[in-house]
Amino acid sequence: MRPDQKGLDIEPHSGYLLTASTSQESRLKGIEGGADDYISKPFDKALLVARVDAILKSRNDLQRYFYNEITLQANDFKISSEYKEFLKECIRVVENHLTDPDFSIKVLAAEIGMSHSTLYNRIKSISGQSTNSFIRFIRLRRAAQILITTDITISEVAYQVGINDIKYFREQFHKLFEMKPSEYVKKYRNPFHENFQVNRGVFQNKLDN
Repeated sequence: MRPDQKGLDIEPHSGYLLTASTSQESRLKGIEGGADDYISKPFDKALLVARVDAILKSRNDLQRYFYNEITLQANDFKISSEYKEFLKECIRVVENHLTDPDFSIKVLAAEIGMSHSTLYNRIKSISGQSTNSFIRFIRLRRAAQILITTDITISEVAYQVGINDIKYFREQFHKLFEMKPSEYVKKYRNPFHENFQVNRGVFQNKLDN
């Protein structure tokens, strides 16, 4: 808890803020600190449980949507336009800096227009991953696109997305797509069509940081 959040209780798993304060300032500090919702004390237990369930479902849908987008699958999950635009903008920024050795989460935060902490919380909500993993998945997403739409070698693709260690690239690609880059190329490069789908398991059960 930060010093300026004294008196605010953020539930770590549900993302809820429970407080006796009803001021807008307290509510704002709680949301900025990572809370997903705000309930003033005293509160109704049934209402709290219902809201927590809704938050958990929403986060599950967000992370499934993220996984489908990263692995270039059809996406039927309904999420807010705010999160869709956020992910779209993150992908754009990361892809614009693929070969930039100085690219970092600070650069991403600056170009997105968010504070470091706000960006971290948003990334955690939509992906369930660390910021480094989040950026790496976007790199691998671009790698998959290049692999199936060009004749560039795997080593060249790895370099193009900013991963200079080919062994590391192969390991991380296999971890995300559950097949080697060469197997991915063989399966999807010829023939290639824009609406191909990859059958995957549940994202958060498959990938670890």
